[in-house]
Amino acid sequence: MMGKETDGSDSIAVQLATEKHWEELVILIAVVSSRQKETSSTTGMSQSVETSELLHHRSQEVVPKRILQMEEAIANHDFGSFAKITCADSNQFHAVCLDTSPPIFYMNDTSHRIINCVERWNRSEGTPQVAYTFDAGPNAVMYAPNRKVAGRLLQRLLFYFPPDSSKTLSSYVIGDTSILGEIGVESMKDVESLTAPPELKSESSSSTFPGSIDYFICTRPGKGPILFRNEDQALLNPKTGFPL
Repeated sequence: MMGKETDGSDSIAVQLATEKHWEELVILIAVVSSRQKETSSTTGMSQSVETSELLHHRSQEVVPKRILQMEEAIANHDFGSFAKITCADSNQFHAVCLDTSPPIFYMNDTSHRIINCVERWNRSEGTPQVAYTFDAGPNAVMYAPNRKVAGRLLQRLLFYFPPDSSKTLSSYVIGDTSILGEIGVESMKDVESLTAPPELKSESSSSTFPGSIDYFICTRPGKGPILFRNEDQALLNPKTGFPL
């Protein structure tokens, strides 16, 4: 819910549905870099508010409409609309960063290559297969409508962005790794044997970028914050917010 206080204290996030509402969704996270950002999220937002005309247009004209469209897409399990809105909003957010003075560069070349990978695949299929979004950083969060499509996405990501020689498969793909078995990838040799995806067959060459991603996380939507009556059950310090 959007509040009116300048410090944002009365703006409250409201959960639209439980994690059971769209259980089929699969999330793949590409951790491109875990290093500290040059421009923090708080500093970047302050600079954008002060200098970006695009941000003001976005907040007044674009975001209110997209929120309603996204609520409808989630309610109806409409993955096509969900994907289009997610990607468009992520791209516009980073356009705001570039419109800021001085410009803010959160994404890097690997981030752009991930976008290109997804967009090329989506175009070749004629309908969105997966969605991507980037927050204030280079790491990609990608959504697939089910495990089968998620497996096809992971195959593409491992083809384009194989690990360097220092990595093991168990350290390169973490989380719900059962998806690896479903796509026949059980060792580093299987990764090396992956072939170019069909949308690249017509191209004379297909570049890969070994070592450009730290690791992947396979997961799915989970529960939101839970309010405990007994503080002894909490995993965070109620005063500092840091893990206990």
